[in-house]
Formats: sequence, structure tokens, C-alpha cells
Amino acid sequence: MSESENNSKGLEYNDSYANQVNEIINTLELNSETDRSILKSRFLSEVINYEKRKLKTKKYYDIFRFIVTTGSILLPAILSLGQMDPAKLPAHFDQVTYWASWTISLMVTASNGFLQLFSLDKNYFEFALTSEQLKTEGWQFFQLSGKYEDYEDHVEAYRPFCKSIENIKRKQVEKEFSGKGESKKK
Repeated sequence: MSESENNSKGLEYNDSYANQVNEIINTLELNSETDRSILKSRFLSEVINYEKRKLKTKKYYDIFRFIVTTGSILLPAILSLGQMDPAKLPAHFDQVTYWASWTISLMVTASNGFLQLFSLDKNYFEFALTSEQLKTEGWQFFQLSGKYEDYEDHVEAYRPFCKSIENIKRKQVEKEFSGKGESKKK
């Protein structure tokens, strides 16, 4: 699957989800159009933002993990070929295996380094989790179920919903930036 196909599938999903939720938001009885706009610009845009970030991070995570896994399988195989009887091997085979194993080792090490440096695995899981938390919160609000089941209508549940969305967002931001920018004073 090409990158453009991957991106278009992600955009189709985002557009589909956005259209679905947009229609629901438009039908909610709220105090004002401002409340409706806030739901669209703060809640819906955050879900779409985290979905996009998740998909982008997943792409790099998958590429680097593929290189690490494939290289980790190929490297011992190439090195074991060098253990064969030299008389049965083609000329310059030792140089070919040396450079092939060196290149593969370098790619595996660099890919693993990028995975660690950019915390791609952690970020992917965090973005996916935050996106799902926001969606779950949204569906509970729209359906007045879960923690919103005791509210009479969406007008009454609106402020607690906004507070929950902001808490989810704040926790994610704290996770993203924890340890960054702190002074190292003793």
C-alpha cells in the first residue's frame, strides 16, 4: 500500500468521523451556537488531531520496526554463510558478506536509535489512547450515557463534558512534555 493510499484512508476515516460527529453536534440542543462551535473546534478537532498524529507516528514506527526485525533476521543468516567452506563460495564472497552485514547492522542500530530517540512506540500508544478516550467521552456525552446518564439533557451535561475533555487533553500534554524544559538545578 502506497503512502498516498495510506494517507487517503486516514483522511477518509477522519472525514467520515468528522462528518458523523458534526451531524450529531448540529442536532444537539445547547444553550448557544457558541457552545456548538466550541464542541466542534475543541472536541472534534482534538480527536482528529490525535488521530492524525497517531497515524503519522504509526507510519514511522512501523518502518523502523520493520527494518529492525528484518535486519535482525537477516544478519545472523548472512554471517552464518561466511562459515561455509571457502572453496565452495564465490570469489570475493567474504567482502560481500562483510559489507552486507555492516550495512544491515548500521541500519538496525540507526532504526532502533530513532525508535528510542523519538519515543515512537510510546507516542503511538499515547496518541491512540488519547484519541480513544476523547471518542469514548464524546459518545457518552452524545448518548447521555456512562457518567452523563444522570443529566437531563445536553445543556446540563455540557460543562462537565468540556471539563472532562480538557482533563484528557491536559494529561496528554503533561505526558508529552514531562521532563522536557525542566531546569537541572541541584
